[in-house]
Amino acid sequence: MSNTSHPLTGIRVLDLTQIYNGPYATFLMAMAGADVIKVEPPGGEHLRRRNARGGALYPFKMLNPNKRSISLDLKSEKDRGIFLELAKTVDIVIENFAPGVVDRLGIGYETIKSIKSDVIYASGSGYGQDGPYRGYQAMDIAVQAMSGVMSATGFAENPPVKAGVALCDFFAGIHLYGGVMTALVKRERTGNGSYVDVSMQESVFPSFASNLGLMFDSDISEAPKRVGNFHGGLSIAPYGVFPTNDGYTAIICNNDTHWHRLLDAMGEGDKKDDERFKTMADRVQNLDAVTELITSWSKTRTRAEIMALLNEARVPCGTVNDLDEVVEDENLHARGMIRWIKDAEGRKSLAAASPLHIDGVNKVEYRSPPEFDSDRDNILKELETLIEKSGS
Repeated sequence: MSNTSHPLTGIRVLDLTQIYNGPYATFLMAMAGADVIKVEPPGGEHLRRRNARGGALYPFKMLNPNKRSISLDLKSEKDRGIFLELAKTVDIVIENFAPGVVDRLGIGYETIKSIKSDVIYASGSGYGQDGPYRGYQAMDIAVQAMSGVMSATGFAENPPVKAGVALCDFFAGIHLYGGVMTALVKRERTGNGSYVDVSMQESVFPSFASNLGLMFDSDISEAPKRVGNFHGGLSIAPYGVFPTNDGYTAIICNNDTHWHRLLDAMGEGDKKDDERFKTMADRVQNLDAVTELITSWSKTRTRAEIMALLNEARVPCGTVNDLDEVVEDENLHARGMIRWIKDAEGRKSLAAASPLHIDGVNKVEYRSPPEFDSDRDNILKELETLIEKSGS
């Protein structure tokens, strides 16, 4: 089905995943050339049924291109039998139900392994397949709360807030993809399959590196407080978001060289010898003064002016873009990450590609997400052929 130059050509995936976490992992597989068979319950996957106009909301369309769809009622003995026959023909089975569900349905790892010994079986969940939180209900915002993301987000004087994006879902999806790819390498070398267990909580934990630095590399004995847009470890200054006369811009100085370049760009070169700002430690200690100095300059200029000036001066910076600006971003379009297309109904829509760029590997041609159960006949005909060939 795919050009042989695609890394996962010939890899077949039985995809039981839903919402964001698992479907993003299988999206990356499909965009690398894998044949991803999306197994949907009667009525369709949850995203497909969320008050969907034309049968699919945008998140479903974004995460499910280049896949095929078959609907199976896994509580039905007949459809479960079809699933198990399909499982004999694939390399990967992947699911993100609550822990224990696939075992109750009779399609868990041990069952699949008994009929396909080298299978890679991957499970995504909120808190893992074992441990005291195994049975906890998990959605992105719940895991943001439990993992510490919300306690670290926002300003100290205000209640905790969630991140504006579903980062726990997508962090986990990326790790789920990485786990499966690692297991594929292992199988290539040893011939053995694997069980891959990835949790949202664990996937997001490493992102606390800066915050943990403040907790363990300083004399602060309590958990760090929310610091708004400042550095999570309060070890870098300036590091934050500053007002402009048409919005906001992020400015970061990771070292004294950046700081001196920023001062020159602002016309404040005489401040290089100011005792409050001489070293990074001084600037962190006098964070309010640093912020006031930069703000008095930034608020008189536009975002574009600051970006041009500071990039020329080689100072890390970035404009705070609204989402309508992001979808028109020239860099994302130039690199092929996003592009405008017409959807099946002829409406303007945005297609997203895989962010993985691999030298010498052709991009997979984009195919629209499948209509519900639209590939049933082809999948079952292929299955019949494969069974005949195997003699089983």
